Amino acid sequence: MKDLKPLSLPAIWNMSFGFFGIQFGWGLQMANMSPIYKYLGAADDQIARLWIAAPLTGLLVQPIIGAMSDRTWCWLGRRRPYFLIGAILSSLALLLMPNSGSLAEWLIPHLPKFYMAAGLLWVLDASINISMEPFRAFVADKLPEQQRGKGFAMQSFFIGAGAVIAGMLPYILRNWFDVSSAADGANALPTNVKISFYVGGAAFLAAVLWTVISTREEPPEDLEAFRRKKTETGGAGHLVREIFDALLHMPRTMQRLAFVQFFTWLGLFCMWLHFSNAVPVLFGSDDPSADLFKRGAEWAGVCYAVKDAVTFLTAFALMALAQRSDRRLIHGVCLVLGGLGLLAVGFIHGEENKYWLLAALALGGVAWASILSMPYAILSGALPRERVGVYMGIFNFFIVLPEILAALFFGSLVKNYLGGNLVHAVMAGGVCMAIAAALLFFVPKENTTSVA
Repeated sequence: MKDLKPLSLPAIWNMSFGFFGIQFGWGLQMANMSPIYKYLGAADDQIARLWIAAPLTGLLVQPIIGAMSDRTWCWLGRRRPYFLIGAILSSLALLLMPNSGSLAEWLIPHLPKFYMAAGLLWVLDASINISMEPFRAFVADKLPEQQRGKGFAMQSFFIGAGAVIAGMLPYILRNWFDVSSAADGANALPTNVKISFYVGGAAFLAAVLWTVISTREEPPEDLEAFRRKKTETGGAGHLVREIFDALLHMPRTMQRLAFVQFFTWLGLFCMWLHFSNAVPVLFGSDDPSADLFKRGAEWAGVCYAVKDAVTFLTAFALMALAQRSDRRLIHGVCLVLGGLGLLAVGFIHGEENKYWLLAALALGGVAWASILSMPYAILSGALPRERVGVYMGIFNFFIVLPEILAALFFGSLVKNYLGGNLVHAVMAGGVCMAIAAALLFFVPKENTTSVA
């Protein structure tokens, strides 16, 4: 297998720019779906189950897309066909999401409107995963090992940038452009939220198209042998066997990182599920029709935007530090800071203290910068190059499994053991992040300090 040549910074920028669009869509989803469910009539203890679409689609789609993209070559390349297909489907789902109530009335009049939103979230998440998973493998395809840290950091930069704009967009439209936050009917979404999703659909497709058009992929060295092997190993059965074989032969570093990822993402899912609805409670309202609730939900989006601004400002500093320090220690410190930020949410009360929430989520941004880059930088040197796609997809198992558990059981846990207190649910996420930080020290030290 021929050595990869280092790429210029503009080339790394172009190959990563699609992540800006992906995170724009993801950021809109993270900041707005829980309030959307409430606007459409869902109860607090139903929201966790409605979110289950996100992890289930990741569990099913990412390893399959990873394995398929490892074995794909066409006129558009290996990974770029998946970028494009996922972007088109995601953009359509983003355009339809604000109209889920009207779609429910038109298609299935007796169906609760929030179920239509959950169905569209399923489509959106599957489509985002089709685009996103190959982007991780794209770094290993295009960059030599000494540049992969920079490649993942560039992705983190665009993840942060896209999420900042997505999280703040409803707030910006309402407060800077005087776009109404009123709904145009019962159980309808506020106008500023609707427009945000329309902008997100256009941004997603445009950003991915930029990467598809500006970045070439090199064909396999022996294209005929590649096609012959693809023919010999075709079919769904072989695809499933390949995924299971990769699971059975995971590198030791990946096995240990799996436990870290499990508790990290359990903590993140506690935040994503409940923070947007916990902030209105902290402000003093649990009524989705009240203006105070809407201000709280919008402020939660601003908090997410601050978190993501800190993320892209922190990403490159972390990767530079990782060249001289143990990446396990760096990642552990970042997870502890994120956990402290989530725990701090429980001690902030009243709209007048809302700026302290920005500080709490800023600590989450430090953790998020590390979560998006450091585990992949630790892992990348431990993976066989010809199976990067399938292993990156399998690594996603340990992100989505805790999310599925949270979606299935966290609603009843909050209702029965946390007294229905959404703020305590967010704080539980901080405890999970602290556990993840402790588990990092069981990850082998080798492959954790290679040049980034």
